[in-house]
Amino acid sequence: MSDALRVLVVEDEEALRLALSDALRAEGMAVTEAADGQAGLDAALAEAPDVILLDLMMPKLDGFSVLRRLREDRLNAAVIILSARGEEWDRIQGFEYGADDYVVKPFSMRELLLRIAAVEQRGRGEVPGGAGAGRLRIGEAVVDFPAYAVERDGNRVGLSRRELDLLRYLVDHDGEALTRDRILNDVWGVDVHPTTRTVDMHVLKLRKKLELDPEQPRHIVTVHGVGYRFARRGEGEA
Repeated sequence: MSDALRVLVVEDEEALRLALSDALRAEGMAVTEAADGQAGLDAALAEAPDVILLDLMMPKLDGFSVLRRLREDRLNAAVIILSARGEEWDRIQGFEYGADDYVVKPFSMRELLLRIAAVEQRGRGEVPGGAGAGRLRIGEAVVDFPAYAVERDGNRVGLSRRELDLLRYLVDHDGEALTRDRILNDVWGVDVHPTTRTVDMHVLKLRKKLELDPEQPRHIVTVHGVGYRFARRGEGEA
């Protein structure tokens, strides 16, 4: 059981929480439950689960607040939001706070299991840029993939899971012109519905952490009328 996927279910609706927990345990997962946002946050920080299923509308602390606190504390667990709120703004907000997926209620257990498998697989993805330490130099910055961090000019800043996923994807497609739609499909997934604005915002965050001058980027450059191109050596460098 030590190798079982550890899942935290944070859901205030008791019937749904119990049903989810029973179904996940039947699949061999190790499940912890929390009935409100504060209890969920405490359990996540204490136990560091692999995956967190997080409701939005909860007593004591809402799901967005929980998610924001988790990412501020650099918890690397994959977070899947479960919510009856399927509006575009809610989905965008979830992804911008660092959610890995967003599932609108009602949903089938089969769909949820597939989404859990997908985020868990992405979380185990190989570090780009070669073997060994998992560190990659990009211009003046050094990306520490296992630590979810960037070091530049003696400063160290954290990366969210989604920022890291996006950077991995860009590195893997060095030199290619990538459309925003392609990035959305490949990084966020075809079953998720953020907008191209989500890509732009994550690119902006990465530029601020990687580039010497985010206003004139050399590594994550805009391809007008298309999207973005990554240049590990720097645009225009030999």
